[in-house]
Amino acid sequence: MLVLIGVAAVAAAIILWNVVSSATDQAARVPVVIEDQSPENLLRLAVPVERGEASSPIVVMDFSDYSCPACRQFATQVKPIINAQYVDAGLARFQFYDYPIVTNFPNSFLAARAARCADDQGAYWPYHDQLFRAQDAWSRQADAAPAFEDYANQLGLDRGDFRSCLRSDRHAETVSANMLLGQELGVSGTPTIFLNTGEGRARRIQEWSNASQLGALIDEAVERLGVTPAGGTP
Repeated sequence: MLVLIGVAAVAAAIILWNVVSSATDQAARVPVVIEDQSPENLLRLAVPVERGEASSPIVVMDFSDYSCPACRQFATQVKPIINAQYVDAGLARFQFYDYPIVTNFPNSFLAARAARCADDQGAYWPYHDQLFRAQDAWSRQADAAPAFEDYANQLGLDRGDFRSCLRSDRHAETVSANMLLGQELGVSGTPTIFLNTGEGRARRIQEWSNASQLGALIDEAVERLGVTPAGGTP
């Protein structure tokens, strides 16, 4: 698991980027300041990307960084199994929350925004998967924006619209709010996985790297809540 360095380090990264960034590149690459950090406002702003039956009370919450190797492990080895057995079966929902740790990986905030730009064209999950598959390539680049634009082109997205989104500050507030919400929930590293069943505080899952163990916890919730494949409860 990748551990968050701290608020001071994030602030230093923001200052550094402001110093070295090109005046012609307006892409938001670091978290932006959110003045109102009340729980109500964070819940309003911190919109996750969701997959699955909207009425299911069982929610797997994933706080991840696209540059994080352990997050790639979860995304490529565990999430597909959970999706196939529970999410696509209508038993649970999956929510992805951005938690880019820019002090460790300078391209991670831009990557999170790139995925949101792809979502504007209805291609969030294919782009999400591409970012993790190609992590070794773009995460080490001085500027990953051209690679992100190339991935959009490979997926058949409108490159002009995607580039316009990426080279702006669009979705910067949402990604930043995702991070702040994670901090409120005690997230200090990535990936951090919660299982929320609506029965109280969401449970932090230590067994995130094992699909069978995570699945067993979901099975218990399905049985306890009486969730049907249609997503309802009897």
